[in-house]
Amino acid sequence: AFYQALFDIKLEHMPSPTPEVEMNMWFFPMDKENGMNYYGAGGSLVKMAGFAPGGGGTLVYFGCEDCAVQAERAVANGGSIQQPKMSIGAHGFCAMVQDSEGNLIGLHSMA
Repeated sequence: AFYQALFDIKLEHMPSPTPEVEMNMWFFPMDKENGMNYYGAGGSLVKMAGFAPGGGGTLVYFGCEDCAVQAERAVANGGSIQQPKMSIGAHGFCAMVQDSEGNLIGLHSMA
């Protein structure tokens, strides 16, 4: 729900691919014919035993129109702003937010 509200998208649920592995998997929107993602980073969110949410791992940045907008949506949906929108010169702007489960993600925009 957090990422759907953050990016104003609908994630697609996928059942576990094997009965031995219990997982909760949600895919970001994608053009299945061309393999292109509609928004930000491609892939999916997966929740499964042995993997806990939290910081200290890889920091994934999601592309967006204006990272300040998504940063505020993070707060409105149970997350927090860790680094407000800041200029990165010719490369645009970035912000960092914590999601509703404590994972740190980056947001990038040119505006």
